[in-house]
Amino acid sequence: MRTFIQVLANTMIANVTTSFLWFALTFWVYLETRSVLATGIIGGAYMLLIAVFSIFFGTIVDRHRKHRVMVFSSLVTLGSFVIAGVLYATQPEAALLDLGGPWFWLFSGIILFGSVIENMRNIALSTTVTLLVPEPRHANANGMVGTVQGLAFIVTSVFSGLAIGLAGMGWTLVISIAATLVALVHLLFVRIPEDHPVVDGDHSPAIDLRGSIAAIKAAPGLFALILFSTFNNLIGGVYMALMDPYGLTLFPVEAWGVVLGVSATGFIVGGLVIAKWGLGRNPIRTMLLVVVAMGLLGALFTIREWWVLYGVGIWVYMTLIPVVEAAEQTVIQKVVPFRRQGRVFGFAQAFEAAAAPITAFLIAPIAQFWIIPYMESNEGRATWGWLLGDGDARGIALVFLFSGLAMVVLALIAFGTRSYRMLSAEYQQGGAAGDAGEPDDADESDAAASDPARAQRTT
Repeated sequence: MRTFIQVLANTMIANVTTSFLWFALTFWVYLETRSVLATGIIGGAYMLLIAVFSIFFGTIVDRHRKHRVMVFSSLVTLGSFVIAGVLYATQPEAALLDLGGPWFWLFSGIILFGSVIENMRNIALSTTVTLLVPEPRHANANGMVGTVQGLAFIVTSVFSGLAIGLAGMGWTLVISIAATLVALVHLLFVRIPEDHPVVDGDHSPAIDLRGSIAAIKAAPGLFALILFSTFNNLIGGVYMALMDPYGLTLFPVEAWGVVLGVSATGFIVGGLVIAKWGLGRNPIRTMLLVVVAMGLLGALFTIREWWVLYGVGIWVYMTLIPVVEAAEQTVIQKVVPFRRQGRVFGFAQAFEAAAAPITAFLIAPIAQFWIIPYMESNEGRATWGWLLGDGDARGIALVFLFSGLAMVVLALIAFGTRSYRMLSAEYQQGGAAGDAGEPDDADESDAAASDPARAQRTT
């Protein structure tokens, strides 16, 4: 646990740094261009890159020691941020903000790439729970991960808004580069005890999609769990495209960053609750109930253009996020063998992340060119004013309303599926990770021989 705490703290530093620059980029672009389409594309591109690279990241995590993976991720992120800093220093701001020119997309793409690479560390962190924490404490450890994410989000939200509002994008880049370097130096002094990973086969591909699918198929109902978790990301794509524009309609950028920071204490509360009490006898059931609550919340927290309603709604939403994340991680850590968890976590991240850009890419232009103008018209106000009231962002509120209700319907349907019943029964009957570990011709005895302690944990 002591080593796990050190790894968790270092990951928090890395998450703070990448999220700080990512949030700042979104704030900066919207304030300078006032384009919902631009923020939607940036947010969707971020999730799309995660979806594209996550299986590759998971394969890397399974084939290399976790410490080496984390160091590599930090080095690539640092290099990306340095290149972005050089671009900012050598190009005029007008060129970097020209949505029709190449420099905007190159500058934003490099920052996005550096932020996406950092997700490799998060996959490695999920596997270190299995490596370093006893199985009965997995849910609690995953709750601690949620708490750390909350702390990172608080720092990120507050200081990103303040940095853009008071210092500008240039100094924000300088701060990000310096913080990334600090995280890398600290990581070099952390030691994670781990034998050399066992590789399945002599010629496994760099992107081991087949191995990922085989490991998932070996645990009945596991794919359904990943699909259930995707429900959260469907509405997440809507929030990614529209939450910041809505917030910046109600608050100046400095205040909006503070609001996000305060509301992010919900992450801490949710994570601490899980760390203390776990997820109950059936984490899958807990997750779906929480998804229903998130859908109702998403439908109602912009029902009126009141900053208190929006702020409290975001806080409650963030309180629920760690439950969804921890539930999925806890089940995977129990039913999938350690040597394949990186690929399964990577596949899950890719599948779930793909949902957000779909909704973000779809909803941003629809909101920009149709829903928002419609709600600003006399017809829109007459049709929906009784429900959504008056204000400058009623179009965004209408999108939130229907996306939240769709989330509720999807989660309720999931309760009636056969996959839900199968996976719930398997988890409650204590299905061991080792029992899921024969997806192909690889010899599990090799893994047991190389690490007897791991064999004991997974059986």
